[in-house]
Amino acid sequence: MEWNSPNFRNGTFHNQLPTLLMSADNTMLKVFIKFMRKPKSVNPPGPLPSIRRDLKSPPGPGTTITWFGHSSYLVQMNGLNILVDPVFSSHASPVPIFAKAFAGSNVYGPADMPDIDILIITHNHYDHLDSRTIHALRHRVRAVFTGLGVKPDLIRHGLPAGIITELDWGQSAQLPAGLTLTAAPARHFSGRGVKRNQSLWSSYVLASEKERIYIGGDSGYGPHFKTIGDAYGPFDLAILETGQYNTDWANIHMMPEEAVQAAADLRARAMLPVHWAKFSLAFHPWDEPVRRVLAEAQKTGMPVATPMIGEALVLHQPLPASHWWENVKQP
Repeated sequence: MEWNSPNFRNGTFHNQLPTLLMSADNTMLKVFIKFMRKPKSVNPPGPLPSIRRDLKSPPGPGTTITWFGHSSYLVQMNGLNILVDPVFSSHASPVPIFAKAFAGSNVYGPADMPDIDILIITHNHYDHLDSRTIHALRHRVRAVFTGLGVKPDLIRHGLPAGIITELDWGQSAQLPAGLTLTAAPARHFSGRGVKRNQSLWSSYVLASEKERIYIGGDSGYGPHFKTIGDAYGPFDLAILETGQYNTDWANIHMMPEEAVQAAADLRARAMLPVHWAKFSLAFHPWDEPVRRVLAEAQKTGMPVATPMIGEALVLHQPLPASHWWENVKQP
């Protein structure tokens, strides 16, 4: 399919900067061999702790964010339930034996969600667009927003075509309750099979009259963060991917220190590190992302929220700040 978009050329979508998915001296075979030899530290030694809350009961008056591990979270803002990249399955791959969820990270599922006013899918990778979760939620979602070309994947998993809106970078949509959603660039790629970049990957700006949240999706570091910060910031919170990084694919996933810099570029008042604590998709120790983020943030003065799965993060209130990962022990 051809798209009338400045980001679509010669049959595929493109990043704003030239972006190699793998380092020049690497091959898919080499990476596969590394995956087969991942150290034990990529998995936590015991079940992750969590906080169980009734998400169907309306929260207090403040905007509340609830993280479910990896890049899945619920934003409750101006009375709306906004769910981002929900993956409630036991794995983040088309094959159940790969990318299994950590013990303790699946304490929430589709049945625990309130009715969803807005579903946001940042891109179509398996760890962000989960067919089983989408199918389970299909009758409880009022509207869906995603990037160009993702709609067929969502229809295939049961969502009605009429509720799905595809946005190009820079396009905005008016939501109920006075909210605005704007698609913004990211530095990544897309694909659920052999053919890549047939749909667009995006970040999003979620804004009310008084608050702004940056929904980062997946992205390598780049000048787009400062551009977005200058155009739409400052942000009350930047939700940024900080895990599943490696020098072999450094252009499409940020190192933790780069994520802290991205939060500063966005002019964020605080950051929430995500894309960790549920799946092992790289070779680093499972809790290294948050440890490196906190070490860098201490140097720069960036406030960082570190909620447990299910713990409420309320804007303009003290950030969750426990080092809960330090207490994950072998049972």
